[in-house]
Amino acid sequence: MDLTDHPRHPALTGAQGPAEDFAAVLARFGCGLTLDRLAPPVLAAAKMNLLDTLACAAAGSGAPGVAEARSLATEWAGAAQASVLVFGDKVPAHHAAWVNGTMAHARDYDDTHDAAVLHAGVSVVPAALAAAQLRGATSGADFIAAIAAGLETICRLGVATRIGIVESGYMYTSLFGHFAATVAAGRVLGLDPTQMVNALGIAYSQVAGNHQVTRDGALTKRMQPGFAAQSALVSVQLALRNVRGVQATFEGDDGFLRVYLRDRCDREALRDGLGERFEFTQLSYKPYPCCRLNHSAIDAALALRAGHGIRPDQVKRIRVGINRQAHEAVCTPIDVRKTPRSIVHAQFSLPYTVAAALVDGAVRLGHFEQGSLGREDILALAQRVDPYIDEDIEREWGRNVTPALLHIELNDGSTHRLRIDQPLGHPERPMTSAAMEAKAADCFRAAARPLRTDGAARLRQCVDGLERCDDVSVLAGILEPTA
Repeated sequence: MDLTDHPRHPALTGAQGPAEDFAAVLARFGCGLTLDRLAPPVLAAAKMNLLDTLACAAAGSGAPGVAEARSLATEWAGAAQASVLVFGDKVPAHHAAWVNGTMAHARDYDDTHDAAVLHAGVSVVPAALAAAQLRGATSGADFIAAIAAGLETICRLGVATRIGIVESGYMYTSLFGHFAATVAAGRVLGLDPTQMVNALGIAYSQVAGNHQVTRDGALTKRMQPGFAAQSALVSVQLALRNVRGVQATFEGDDGFLRVYLRDRCDREALRDGLGERFEFTQLSYKPYPCCRLNHSAIDAALALRAGHGIRPDQVKRIRVGINRQAHEAVCTPIDVRKTPRSIVHAQFSLPYTVAAALVDGAVRLGHFEQGSLGREDILALAQRVDPYIDEDIEREWGRNVTPALLHIELNDGSTHRLRIDQPLGHPERPMTSAAMEAKAADCFRAAARPLRTDGAARLRQCVDGLERCDDVSVLAGILEPTA
């Protein structure tokens, strides 16, 4: 794609010399992207993300924290601009984006970019859908282009970043999601490049998203992507009213790359091939509703269980080698991870999820309900799971979603060992179409309100033909309660 499709406005070059801030490049990309510039695999990837994100929102509608967010949004009331999915409430667009983003991330079942270590769709899709309902009669072609622009924004920022989430202290899903959701919502609402630069600058005044939420098992972990979607709707609407935001958002003296990423970002990677090569086609989709950093270990546990008929009562000890980032995020403090008291701690527990896989032969939504956290069979086995930092994995995969080297020692003295590098759902190990459809149907069944029994199938049919749709508000209609 030619990034000069839109003429440069003098404001886009900033006051710091001839070098153009990435905000201007991103604005032209986002405003200029159209459906006909998306090759078939890119179009399919955008549709896949839309389908998975909305299905995850259905499942998340009944998760803790969502009812409280929805209650507050309806209490605030205001203009009936956009839908709260599954419940059918009509609220101001920025409130709908917040609640829907929260429910899409609540089950930790949503997409992951395994190299960037972030979730892409949970801020982008809710923001774009709220903007589409705010605008009214948004075509499927415009909507898909907006989602593609937003997904590419967050994935580009993620793969260009050279500092890990534990070291920086930020969750990149929400931190980068503010910009990605802004690009998507701005594209839906028809911002021009100057307005988009302003919107990105306004979003920069709101960016946030910390890693402490996972350490403390806070429900705000699932709300942070919703906050990003909410700020996007505020940002683009202010930009439409000609409010001026920061111009050198990313590369100014006090721009995002220095202030938040400590200048540990490959600026060339942000620009290289933008609009020609789409990084979001490398998104993974989760087979298990928990932190992606657990998935390679779960895969290994399930494979060893199936291959050797291992029963929990046979297991003496399980050692799991992973990278440092995963060890910090899902294994410490070890007593909390071995005996999680909150759902978020369970979602971010390698010992708990490996134990669940070996006990039940699966890791399902039901494992992350409050009533399941006290299961003695799973907790007893979790005490025998000992994670450690594998130096080879750390050296080779330090910034990525971790591989796992699983050692199972049995009571009879025999041992079994398996290493998984790419977890299931990665583009190199994709879930089958049948598995994706089963996941979506499972998510619809878990909704807080009854949805149509064929809702998941209807959603897939709608998304498959979305480029021919005149008004994408039909998507929200599919996720309305039946009674």
